[in-house]
Amino acid sequence: MGIIASLPEIEKRPDTVFVMHEKSEKLIPFHTHSKGQLGYVEGGLAYITAQDKTFVVPARHYFWIPMGMVHELKVGVSATVLRTLYFYASDDSRNEFYGKLGIYPASEVLIQMIKYTELWDERHMGKEDENFEFLVALKNLLPTLNQRSLPIALPNTNHEVLQKVLIYLNENVGNRLVIANVSKHFAMSERSFTRLFQSQLGISFLQYVKTVRIIMAIELLVKTHKPISEIAYEVGYVTVGAFSDSFYDFTMSRPSDLRKNDRL
Repeated sequence: MGIIASLPEIEKRPDTVFVMHEKSEKLIPFHTHSKGQLGYVEGGLAYITAQDKTFVVPARHYFWIPMGMVHELKVGVSATVLRTLYFYASDDSRNEFYGKLGIYPASEVLIQMIKYTELWDERHMGKEDENFEFLVALKNLLPTLNQRSLPIALPNTNHEVLQKVLIYLNENVGNRLVIANVSKHFAMSERSFTRLFQSQLGISFLQYVKTVRIIMAIELLVKTHKPISEIAYEVGYVTVGAFSDSFYDFTMSRPSDLRKNDRL
């Protein structure tokens, strides 16, 4: 059936878990639902746009989207399998995990549990089903697995000048990007430029550049067979070691780990 076609079906029974496993490359437009959404990205990568940010979900990572949050979901590679469970939200208030969007590395145990649910693909699983307790246990496990959501997200803006700046940064990510040169390129003082970034995006210029570089690196690791050293230089790092350390800070894994996991 597919996720888009299934959206009305998901809402029909608020007390169940609706299971959906789909291999695709598609855009699921902005929407919301009355259930919490657990998604696991197997191969490739996905993008979530919500709360004026675009989040990147690499292979072998999972995400949680709380009930009621308006979001757009894009599967970026045709080989990606998106495994999604829509959970009843009646008990979400018992843990803050369920009330916020987050992206986390998936443990082998969680991966196997999620894969097992393919037995119930495109079905509502409720209390009347003998396997419902398995799904309850899966939901209960989530808050215990990871304490920190990965910061792989870029803020969006409608500010006309800043949009041009962000396009420039994306197009020149492999070059040396320092605030003095970029602000001069746009005929702004460093002070005004810094204030604009902070007021419109909520992060610093340096943090934005680091995030752009890591996201581009993730895309290159997943979508190409370029050597890691070539990718490091292409996204603006002078040494592979510095690139690997920065990549780990964002993803809690090394570039070689992500590439290996994406091929599994």
